[in-house]
Amino acid sequence: MAAESNGPSNSTSNGTGPLRALIVDDEPLAVERMQVICSRIEGVSVIGTASDGQAALRLIDALTPDLVLLDLTMPETDGLTVARRLSGKPDAPAVIFVTAHDEFAVEAFDLDAIDYVLKPVAPDRLERAVGRVMSRRGDQRAAPTSEWLEEFWVPHRSELVRVPAADVERIDAERDYVRLHVRGQSYLLLQTITSLEERLDPERFIRIHRSCILRRDHVTGLRHEGLGVWSVETASGDALRIGRTYLPTVKKMAGR
Repeated sequence: MAAESNGPSNSTSNGTGPLRALIVDDEPLAVERMQVICSRIEGVSVIGTASDGQAALRLIDALTPDLVLLDLTMPETDGLTVARRLSGKPDAPAVIFVTAHDEFAVEAFDLDAIDYVLKPVAPDRLERAVGRVMSRRGDQRAAPTSEWLEEFWVPHRSELVRVPAADVERIDAERDYVRLHVRGQSYLLLQTITSLEERLDPERFIRIHRSCILRRDHVTGLRHEGLGVWSVETASGDALRIGRTYLPTVKKMAGR
C-alpha cells in the first residue's frame, strides 16, 4: 500500500499537543521499525505512512503533519524531490531524513531539514532528532533562515553530526573533499572547496589560498616572509601561506 492514514487531519502546528509524524519509506520493515521507535518517544504520534514520494505529498496535503520522517532512496519520486517541493511552503512540516546513505547530506543542507539520521536507526539518535523538532516548534521567535550555510552535517563514526558553521576554524581542500577543522577535531566532507565557498558567509569566512578557507576571527595576524610572500597567523598557532590571488583580499581585511 502506497499510503496509510492513522488519524484525523487536525493540525497542531501552533506548538500544542503531540508532534504528529508521517513516516515515508519504501521498505515495510523500516516503516515498522520507525513506528516502534516513535511509539516509545514521548510526545510523538504517528498519523500515517507512505511508501513512495507521490503518496507522501498527497498525505502531507491531506493530514498536515508536523514532522515527516523521510527516506531518501525511493522509486520514482525520491526523498530529496519531496523535500524540495515542501521547501519554502508556508506551514511546511519539519523534515528529518532517515537513510542508509551519507553522501546526500550536502544536498540536504539547502532544504532546511532538521536532521539527517543514518540507518540502522538507533532509538536514542532518532529521539535526539525529534527533540530538535520539538525545540524549534516551541520557539515562536525563531530567526529567519540565512542565505548562507549555518551548519554542516558531517560523517562521524556511524552517524552524521551537526557542526555549526560558527565553530569551523579552517577548511582545507583534499581533492573532491574538504576537511573541516573544529576545536581540535577534523571532519571530511564530500564537496569541493570552490562550491562550498559560494555558500559561506563572506563576512565570516575568507579564502586565503586555493586550498584553504579560514574563519575571519580565527586570524590573529599577517606576516611578511619577504619577496612578496605573506602568511596568515591563526589562533591555533599555525602560519599558513597566502596565495597571490587572494593576497589583496586578505590585506584589505587587515586594513592594508
